[in-house]
Amino acid sequence: MSLGPKLQEMRQRAGKSLQEVADAVGVSKTHVWALEKGKSENPSQDLVKKLADFFNVPVEYLLGTSVKATFADEAVAEQFRREFQRLSVEEQQAMQKTLEAFLKRKPSKKDAG
Repeated sequence: MSLGPKLQEMRQRAGKSLQEVADAVGVSKTHVWALEKGKSENPSQDLVKKLADFFNVPVEYLLGTSVKATFADEAVAEQFRREFQRLSVEEQQAMQKTLEAFLKRKPSKKDAG
């Protein structure tokens, strides 16, 4: 998937308008629309970095050089990091134990399918 469709998908998933994205990255609403529609095919590195930062995804994902990262994965991971930092030390330790137990479990039939 090229930059335009990725940008449009991320914007819509985040519930952001063209204007909100434009304001956040310092370009016009028309420019964001043109990027999404493939009418502007060569954005500056600075703009790509601002877009990646705004949507909390790696620049490589936007440029199509990373197949592992997805918007959903990155958004969930970032939300988890933020929430984890807000926990007390005891709560963080409990979460760590839970994660360790989860990773040690035997896969179920559902996991294999």
